[in-house]
Order: sequence, then structure tokens, then C-alpha cells
Amino acid sequence: MNRILKLMMMSTFTGALMASCSSQKIQYPAAPTDDSVVDEYFGTKVADKYRPLENDTAPATLEWVKAENALTEEYLSKIPYRDKIRERLTQLNNFKKTGLPSKHKDGKYYFYENDGLQNQSVLYRTDSLGGTPEVFLDPNTLSDDGTVALQGLSFSNNGKYAAYIISRNGSDWNEIYVMDAKTKELLPDHIEWAKFTDASWDGDGFYYSAYPRPEKGKEYSNANENHQIYYHKMGTPQSEDKLVYEDKDHPLHFHSAYVPESEDMLFVIGAGEGLGNSIIVKDLKGGKGWTVMEPSQDYEMNIMDVADGKIYILTNWNAPKNRLMVADVKAPQRENWKELIPEGKGVMTGAQLAGDKLIVSFEQDASDHAYVYDRDGKMIREMEFPTFGSVGISSDKDHNEVYYALTSFTYPSTRFSYDLATGESKEIGSPEINGVNMDDYVTEQVFYPSADGTKIPMFITYKKGLEKNGKNPVYLYGYGGFNVSLPPGFSANRMLWLENGGIYAQANLRGGSEYGEPWHLAGTKMNKMNVFNDFIGAAEYLVNEGWTSPEHLAIVGGSNGGLLVGATVNLRPDLFKVAIPEVGVMDMMRYHLFTIGWNWASDYGTSADSKEMADYLLSYSPLHNIKNDGTPYPAILVTTADHDDRVVPAHSFKYAATLQASDTGDAPKLIRIDSKAGHGGGKPMKKVIDEYTDVYSFIFNNLGMQPK
Repeated sequence: MNRILKLMMMSTFTGALMASCSSQKIQYPAAPTDDSVVDEYFGTKVADKYRPLENDTAPATLEWVKAENALTEEYLSKIPYRDKIRERLTQLNNFKKTGLPSKHKDGKYYFYENDGLQNQSVLYRTDSLGGTPEVFLDPNTLSDDGTVALQGLSFSNNGKYAAYIISRNGSDWNEIYVMDAKTKELLPDHIEWAKFTDASWDGDGFYYSAYPRPEKGKEYSNANENHQIYYHKMGTPQSEDKLVYEDKDHPLHFHSAYVPESEDMLFVIGAGEGLGNSIIVKDLKGGKGWTVMEPSQDYEMNIMDVADGKIYILTNWNAPKNRLMVADVKAPQRENWKELIPEGKGVMTGAQLAGDKLIVSFEQDASDHAYVYDRDGKMIREMEFPTFGSVGISSDKDHNEVYYALTSFTYPSTRFSYDLATGESKEIGSPEINGVNMDDYVTEQVFYPSADGTKIPMFITYKKGLEKNGKNPVYLYGYGGFNVSLPPGFSANRMLWLENGGIYAQANLRGGSEYGEPWHLAGTKMNKMNVFNDFIGAAEYLVNEGWTSPEHLAIVGGSNGGLLVGATVNLRPDLFKVAIPEVGVMDMMRYHLFTIGWNWASDYGTSADSKEMADYLLSYSPLHNIKNDGTPYPAILVTTADHDDRVVPAHSFKYAATLQASDTGDAPKLIRIDSKAGHGGGKPMKKVIDEYTDVYSFIFNNLGMQPK
């Protein structure tokens, strides 16, 4: 596609023309329409004239996509520093990225590493840390363009096999392949149409989750129903795999399998209807049927591990900030669970066995903390980290080796070994970013009031010496949903913004998990407006405190964050200069009808639930609330991708077409539609750099910035 678009770029443009491209009236392509489409929700009629764009494989839609991409490329090609931005982003990303080591039963250490600009990270193994590693699996060899991504890998407990899970072109659909773990030989076993799954081993075979083969031509848009669990025996075709579990009475539930190393129990975790998950378990050795551990999906119930006859469970049952429980494998029902580590001040986010100890992680004010406990639940000490941020920990119950990686906004992911006996940390690897001195930057955390007075935390990162003159460019990011937290983390791409005098602000909105389930619920269903008010409050705080002004403020968010951006632009178009809704949920009346959209009902509610819910969704749905009365909107660049089967591109298609047809001023309203890409996971490095190049070029241009 890019080769075709480049042929359309016929001339070189000057800086003067570039500066005017954001104010010129743009002629947008005509989208396919159907004025007869009108839906009725409890007596309220809602037109949907761009319904034809939901058919992403129709010739008219494909022509519109082609024309929109050509228009966007034409616009971006006029920005004279676009190539310089790509060059600098390439430099910033060109550093070695090494993951945490994990020690396996074969005595070898496995870790991922990217030499800098590889499209996908490579899995290595070595006999000893610091020794010469060998390539175990290189996903870059699985495609010519890096669009095959490794989604997961699991070793059989007998050490013979390694099952690896891939996705193609960013889709959520998975395929499973198996290697001989010793020789690395690819075996004939191959699983298709798996989704949201691991490979959980039991002997010479594994359990996996899959949907029935989808209708041809509708693989990336039709609703997914009847998630099933199968057992695959090595050396047999997929057609002979044994159906182990399904729930025909609840076709919209997810089901995942988990087998502990002892291979004596099969847990099935069900989700998709409530705010949590159910658990049933089967004795694989004694021949007994299913035992219900938790029948409802009212609470989160996460099995952390099974050891010494105990099941370790992290749950928010009667503990909004979570607690750690244990269950006897012989009496696993919830009424028999015992509390091991109670709910604390912070939100308990994880627990893992480390030798004969437990490491328990907490999140407090959106930053990670970790503590070492004995297995009786007695706290030994806090793990001391060199700075606040996000922490990932690698440990195992079979040995005492512990490793962790720490990252923050100006602290690239740095690896440490941790001594369980003494509590001492030792750095074992840190990256260097080309041309960046991290000491030049600082992060502070503030707490600002939302519309109802609730204090919302926000991180603000900027270059030291920056003055609060009301003219600093700000990149404000948020999400606010699905119990997802936004902790500190490093981004090489973000350094381009910071080194050019930009401020990066990250707001921890309600709807996330930063303060437990009450914080989450305060941003769901009939409380969703709180999330938008929290985001608007962040922008108002930045303006009122002198950090910036609306003329210098860009807002960005992806997926549920794309909904956030679209909704807040409609509510306060005067507050922002630029908006980037990425792969957003933009049609709140019909989102539940595509792929796994129905799974989001626990956060959103649906238009079919009740008149009250339908009216509430309609009141903020980004697609349905675009003004058409001359109200000036910020410059908007919508992003999506042709293989996004999580938030289908129809959301962005219909939203962009409506924007372009509405009277919202002359600022550009463009859409960037990536090819051979999905919702974002596993995206090759080249595509990541290309997308950030275009997003930053659009933001810089419309904020009137001249990057160095």
C-alpha cells in the first residue's frame, strides 16, 4: 500500500505550505451510505447512515479505505520534518532490549532479547547467565515482514516439548505449533482457530481454547461464540482432538484451562459475563467429575499456583483491594478457603512462589511495591527498589533464584537479581538510549480534583528547567476502564516528545484498578461519565496550573482510551488542539455485536439492557454526539487497522466518516488505516516506528511545533 501512495506524491512542499496544511479546507472522500438504516432502542430511533462501512471487505468500503489512506498520506507528506522524525525514532529504538531470565527444569535459562530494531524479540537459552546463548526460537523467521508475532510459549512438564502460540497480522486468532525442546525440530502438530488461550500441558499433550471455524470472509468481524476447551495428543491431527469442556447454555463465556505441574488437576476458568470469573476443577487421576470452586462471575478469582496440597488464589471476594487465599486441593470449594494474606492499604496485584517463600506485589498510588513472605503468610521484608515504577518479577518454587525488571518514565527497563536470604539487589543489565541523558528529565505525581471532587492521580514528566508559562506542548494520555491500571513505564518513542520540550501527562482515571474494585466500578456503566470528567479535569488542571493552554494540548488514548478521546472531544472541543483516538470503541450502540465486543458489557452495559442504559450510552457515544453546528473541533487523526478483530475497524470508519461530513471547523479530520496489523499487540518494530512517525508529525504540525 505504501508503494502505491508514494507514487501519488508528485512534488516537494515548503515550510510555508506545511504550516498552512492544517487550516486549508480538505476535500474528504465520499463514504458509502444507506439512509434507510434506522435502529430503534426502547422507542428512540437512531439513524446509522454509514452502516455499509461495517462490511470491511465490501468493494465500496475497500475503495473508501484506499482513498482515505491516500488523503492522509498526502497530508502527512507535506510535513517537511516527517522523515527526520522517523530517523530520530529509529535511533531512539535502536538499543538492546533484554527480558528477564527464567530457569527451567532442564537447568537452562531462557530469555527474550531484541538487538534493537528487530521486528520481533528472539527467545534465547543459555546454560548459565552471562554464558553464550543460543537461539531457541526466532519469530522473525516466521514471516518476511515481521507480522507473525509470538504470543506465548509453554514447555511440557517432562521437558520433551515446547508449544508456541503465534498470531498473524495482529489478529487475536492464534495458531499453536510444537517443537522438540532438545533439538528445536518443528513437529507436525498444528492447531488453528485458537483464541485467548495458553497451551496447558498434561503428559504428552496439552489443553487449549478455541472457537468453531468462522465463516469464510467474516473471520475478523463476526461475533465469536461457544468458546471450547480441547485436549491435543501429540502426534495426532487437530481433527482428533478431544472436546473437554463447553457451555452451550452460555455461548458468550470464555473458558481457559490450567493444569499445575503435578498434572493431577484440571481447572477451567470461566469469564465474559460478570466482573470476575468462575472456577471448576476436575481430578485427573481419581476419575471424579467436576467440582465447583466458585459458580458465579461476581468476583475475580485468580489461581496463582498449586503446591504442597494447597491452591493459592488471589481474589477480591470480600476484599475490594484483593487478598491471598489458600484452598485444600481435597476441598477446593470457596466456603473452605482460608485467608493467608489479608487486604492491605495498596491493591494486591500478584503472588508467586519463590523457593520456600512468597513474593506478593501491591500497587499503591499507581506504582508497584513487593514484599517477601514466608508460606505461612508472615511478612519478612519489603523489596527495596531504586525508584518508583512498574516491576516484573521472575521466580519459581523449585529454586531460590529471583530476578526483577524495573521501569519508569525516565528509567528504561533495568534487570536485577534479588537475594531472598539477604534482601539485596544486584543490577545485571540496563540499556543505553542513543543520545539521551535520563538525568535531564523529571517526573512528579500530582492529585487533582475531578468534577465531583474526587482526587485523581496524574504523573507529569518533563525536561528539567521547564517553565510554567502556559505555552508548553502537552501530550495527555488516559485509559480509564476494565480494571486496567496505568503505572509508570518507559517508552523510547516518548523521548522524542520530551527532548523537544513536550510534557507527558498520564492520568490514572476511574475505571482502572489503581485503588481496587470501588475505583473500577466508579468508572463503569452508569458511572462512565466520571471517566470523561476525570480526563477533562486533568486537562483543566494542566491549564489552570500554568503548564499549558488549550492551544498546546494534545490528547491520546487507545481502545477504551480511544472511546475516552472521542467522548471528551465531543464534550469539550474547546479544551484541546489535537486529538488522537486510536483503535477506539466509537459506536456504543452496536459494539456488542462484533467479535468479542459482548465481553465489554460488564464495563459498559449494552443498548439492549434497558431504556435507561441505552439512553445513557447514546448520550456519550462518540459516533452519535459529533457536533454539526460549526463548533470548531481539534485536529483529529483516527487510527485503526484492517486486522483488528478486537475493536473492529468499523468503529473508526463510521466515526471518521461522520466527522468528515459534519461542520466542525477546518482543522483536519483524518484516518490512518494500517494494513496487516491488528489491535496493537505483536506489531512489528517497523510498523511501530511508522505509526509513531505519523502521529507525532500530525501532533507537531497542528501544535505549530518545529522539532529539533
